[in-house]
Amino acid sequence: MTVLDKLAAASSNPYWSTTVGDSTACPPPASDVACDLAIIGGGFTGLWSALKARERYPDARIVVLESGKCGHAASGRNGGFCAPSISHGVSNALARWPREAETLIRLGRENLEALAQDLDAFEIDCDFELAGKLNVAATPWQINGLRAMAQNYNRFGIDNTLLEGEAFRKKLDSPTYMAGLFEPNYGLVNPGKLVAGLRKCCLARGVAIHEYTLVTALRATEQAIVLRTQDATITAKKTILATNAARPLLKRLRTAIIPVYDYSLVTEPLSEEQFTSIGWTGSHGVADSGNQFHYARKTADNRVLWAGFDAIYHYGSNCDPSLLQRPETFKLLAQQFAQSFPTLANIRFDFKWGGIIDTSARTTFFSGTACKGRLTYAMGFTGQGVSASRFAALTMLDLLEGAHTERTELMMLRRRPPPFPPEPLRAVIVSMAQKRLAHEDRTGHRPLLLRTLDAFGIGFDS
Repeated sequence: MTVLDKLAAASSNPYWSTTVGDSTACPPPASDVACDLAIIGGGFTGLWSALKARERYPDARIVVLESGKCGHAASGRNGGFCAPSISHGVSNALARWPREAETLIRLGRENLEALAQDLDAFEIDCDFELAGKLNVAATPWQINGLRAMAQNYNRFGIDNTLLEGEAFRKKLDSPTYMAGLFEPNYGLVNPGKLVAGLRKCCLARGVAIHEYTLVTALRATEQAIVLRTQDATITAKKTILATNAARPLLKRLRTAIIPVYDYSLVTEPLSEEQFTSIGWTGSHGVADSGNQFHYARKTADNRVLWAGFDAIYHYGSNCDPSLLQRPETFKLLAQQFAQSFPTLANIRFDFKWGGIIDTSARTTFFSGTACKGRLTYAMGFTGQGVSASRFAALTMLDLLEGAHTERTELMMLRRRPPPFPPEPLRAVIVSMAQKRLAHEDRTGHRPLLLRTLDAFGIGFDS
């Protein structure tokens, strides 16, 4: 069976969309609306913001404005890895914010625990499981990286086990990988079901959701934030901007993130014997240690999601919907899957899709205010937003209140990341950085350009 044969019948829709029932779209507003809080964006960040705002303000009029169907963009297209981190991992926290690293690490772990408690309290069935994550290494220098990771984890009391030889092969048996670091406190979730559950909870609590409602303009008056849609005007006392990789309505934010495309494949259902043949008998997720990295996980119906490696930036920050399909990347991913798991080389793929990552130059989200404190935003999650979006929602609500909390005082959030330069320099720098990241993966040596960017607190990965 050729690679093209294995991909021939794959659906271009995300697998997760097939696991939730069809729901009637919430219609656009029929007339002008006045509200206490308007939330622009109906993905994880916007829906968590609405739900947590309802907890704080039981009688407030809260409106969510979503340009498509809730979760149609990044929130419904990711791998569902639910990290115990708000800082893109322990190493990133130590490298960029060493003085507050301990706080960031603690808050990330507390956030994942609180997220699990919220899912229970709101009765959101989204296949959430603390299944753990196996970080795997394909080269000697990546093994050294895992050892350094283990030291950092031990420093902060994070449970982990470094696995080599037979112990590693009992977690994953692949000719590609040589060792692994297993961390049990790591969640997996069905992102489609999570969006659906959050949306249902918001509607049940009186949050007004308007789908297929694109906000085209935003302006501030002395008393309110005025939002213009195709059919109505929304006048809000306060506003949350939760638009992920979409072009920000605030001009000052348009150089703070770039859209990077990430692609996924999902296999046909596999048997227990097939999983045993690759040593993957647990329910843990897997991610390799390269700059250009793969991530993989099982689904509830015993498929494998295999994704990552290619991270594609298109000139001019192009976000045309046609770019969600990229045959050359799907072919590459299928070939790499067969190389990593030879006993599964002839399985077919039932789904292939792409998604956009809102990438910041620090690889972590940031937050802030505008319009004299009546508007707040969070963006730049860089592929780590499944759990961090909940923390971002709480941070934005704190900011709208003018409250000084442990969240609002974090330097990670208070300082915006360095801006991306305009085109054509933007595309040139991104391309140069990606080529050097690939060089580091091949050789273990970090080129001068990347070390220079490191010195300025600027980072890139796939």
